[in-house]
Amino acid sequence: MTADAAARRTVVTCPHCGSRNRVPSVAGGFPRCGNCRNPLPWITDAGDDDFAAVAEQPSVPVLVDLWATWCGPCRMVSPVLEQLATERAGAIKLVKVDVDRAPETGTRFQVRAVPTLLVLRDGEVVARQPGAAPVATLRRWLDDALAGLDPPVPSPSAPGPDETEESP
Repeated sequence: MTADAAARRTVVTCPHCGSRNRVPSVAGGFPRCGNCRNPLPWITDAGDDDFAAVAEQPSVPVLVDLWATWCGPCRMVSPVLEQLATERAGAIKLVKVDVDRAPETGTRFQVRAVPTLLVLRDGEVVARQPGAAPVATLRRWLDDALAGLDPPVPSPSAPGPDETEESP
């Protein structure tokens, strides 16, 4: 894991109470709001150097968005994926990979068109969706992909690295 991946945090607004939270790119478990303790959407970016640490280690399934900045359909699908991640807060992690900046990751997953969506569990591809699709189609695809997977088991232990810090 790179030091950059371990230190990088994304600010996410809690859909339950509106508090802003810094969510780590890499952590065990899943992020919770520092204010209301509800699960937060886990949305982050990854590149060639940190993809394994960010996308292959989580205890929850990972929805990977392989996209490009010049791709119109990618820009249309991005808010839909963020909505799906928010709806499934605590159950999935959304990792966005710009294939122009991370060509090794694009090659590894044999990306022939962008966007290409993957669902990973324990680093293995369990579902693949090439190209953009309407929200209902993507929701159904994601639900079908997640249906065959064991649900994540939240840890009842004391706060650890999966806990977030509330932003000022």
